[in-house]
Amino acid sequence: MEVVRIHHPLQKELVPTGPVVLAMGFFDGVHRGHQQVINTAKKIAEQEDLPLAVLTYDHAPGIVYQQYPGGFKYLSTTPRKLDLLKQLGVDLVYLVSFTSSFASLSPQEFVDQYLIGFHAKTVVAGFDHTYGKAAVATMARLPEYANSRFNVITVPKFTGNGNHKIGSRVIRKAIDQGNVELANQMLGYYYTTTGIVVHGLARGRTLGFPTINVETPESERLPGIGVYTVQVQIGQEWYGGMASVGHNITFGDQNKLTVEIYLFDFDQLVYGEEVRVRWFYYQRGEMKFNGADELVDQMKQDEQLARQNLQKIAPSIKWLI
Repeated sequence: MEVVRIHHPLQKELVPTGPVVLAMGFFDGVHRGHQQVINTAKKIAEQEDLPLAVLTYDHAPGIVYQQYPGGFKYLSTTPRKLDLLKQLGVDLVYLVSFTSSFASLSPQEFVDQYLIGFHAKTVVAGFDHTYGKAAVATMARLPEYANSRFNVITVPKFTGNGNHKIGSRVIRKAIDQGNVELANQMLGYYYTTTGIVVHGLARGRTLGFPTINVETPESERLPGIGVYTVQVQIGQEWYGGMASVGHNITFGDQNKLTVEIYLFDFDQLVYGEEVRVRWFYYQRGEMKFNGADELVDQMKQDEQLARQNLQKIAPSIKWLI
């Protein structure tokens, strides 16, 4: 998959020659609704024997307008998003830097400079996609701006098996609430975060549950506080375990938020390793115990449940759709 990074104004020499089928969207999470858009474009591209291209952005547009005072937490950072797009069979990604000068383009200027500039023969996007001021830059008006220079395909609302739209905002809420099972169903794959293994207090080792502490990047969205069934990738291998996202309230009330993961049947020193964490099931909330013995008893129960949960998961992790 080729990735072309674009900074406004468009440098035409960066754009490959020849027509493409172009899917548009920010695609945070590349969830099942996004997959519907991309797969629709892919079918057209295959029918017309054209490359499948995607126009997306390197950061959330709302960041430019300071819409997220606490910072924006992504479902998929740019590297993760590109990996997911590659899995979907995308040939070419135009990764546009969303700057104020780019945002100031009128809908007609955006179409003339970018969609025409990218040699789009067909443009595909979701029903609610906008490409400028929402009141005028709608998919309903895109044929007007296209002026018969390319075809426009609008993909309707995707609800999966339910009645509610599958969208990034709903998935973020589910993850924040710890409902990773619901999030996974809407994503179409198991939610994954990254991080570096760092030194902790080694308290788990003294309790008989040695854990790895994973420092998650600020830009990634962690599931809400609680205990989860997970897998962790170290090198090329995946290891099952249970993760605690919380403040270790049994040992004080002013502890910072940590991600501590007890890996089953694992005994290696992995400080400094970059890892990936797959989140499967929420098991329980954070609890304050009356001492180490009570905590250990609960962790034994947590381990038993997590091992049972891992047996439900197919050995080969596949897309759900």
